[in-house]
Amino acid sequence: MKILVIGPSWVGDMMMSQSLYRTVISRHPDAEIDVMAPAWCRPLLNRMPEVKHALSMPLGHGALALMERRRLGITLKNQGYTQALVLPNSFKSALVPFFAGIIKRTGWRGEMRYGLLNDLRVLDKTAFPLMVQRYVALAYDRADIHNAGDLPQPLLWPRLQVAQDESLNAADHFGLRTGRPTIGFCPGAEFGPAKRWPHYHYAALAEASIARGYQIILFGSANDRAAGEDICAMLSPSAREHCRNLAGQTTLEQAVVLIASCEAIVSNDSGLMHIAAALERPLVALYGPSSPDFTPPLSRQAKVIRLISGYQRIRKGDDRQGYHQSLIDIQPDLVLAELERLLSIGKDS
Repeated sequence: MKILVIGPSWVGDMMMSQSLYRTVISRHPDAEIDVMAPAWCRPLLNRMPEVKHALSMPLGHGALALMERRRLGITLKNQGYTQALVLPNSFKSALVPFFAGIIKRTGWRGEMRYGLLNDLRVLDKTAFPLMVQRYVALAYDRADIHNAGDLPQPLLWPRLQVAQDESLNAADHFGLRTGRPTIGFCPGAEFGPAKRWPHYHYAALAEASIARGYQIILFGSANDRAAGEDICAMLSPSAREHCRNLAGQTTLEQAVVLIASCEAIVSNDSGLMHIAAALERPLVALYGPSSPDFTPPLSRQAKVIRLISGYQRIRKGDDRQGYHQSLIDIQPDLVLAELERLLSIGKDS
């Protein structure tokens, strides 16, 4: 049994897709799973033991590129795939398996994919309220799974593998082995400040954590570096010595390895939050207008803090409105209390 997965293009979605791969292997131990996804996903896929090959999707997220997808599909015709699992809901994501002539092509209906997918599932969002449930359901025959309650419990949550020596080598590379245990902050998020806990709250939490003997490492992309600098700038001079802004300074591979070495993580709703959950790090996840009801951190060591209910859509450009009031209202003392609780549980276990 050889399966081609057309994977997601977002960090969080890619992490949640590992539950599908784990489920397939649990049901069919001899199955081979190849995942086609953007090249930046490779550091994540390489740490999923269920994935045999990570295949690069050379086309951009928004590009139809019909002839390029046809050529790509033709190159896969003789690879022996017996099934394709198409995770994105777009029309274009179903083209490569169709052109590859894979016999069974499975996915949710999405954007008018009749014919492209011949094992087409019609989604009842109330029957599968979580994204991870929708992914895992594709591992089963559609006649057997009608709602999330039909899925075997517990679900196999994402679990990335990182060796201890990798974390030590990465810490040495960045000069982080100071004798102080590390707490990681992930202060970035898509769409700018609207989904971010305010930098001044992060700074207050950093100051308190450093006073308790920790060092703080700030993770994120180059787009998050300015947010990290804002946090550092608000620290007292003595505390600033124990806070490093690595946003934009690490590869995704290095960030994964370093997060694995942290005593705990504090994060906005972001891709790095899902990575921390998959690494089973004690995690405080901060939500505002986005909701954990669809894509929560999949870890029993995660604590979600959210002071409002319901979902409020955030679009590009909403960052001009600044921080969302629901995130401003989450006070550092509350986060510190949850962080200390998680850390104490880790010491006792």
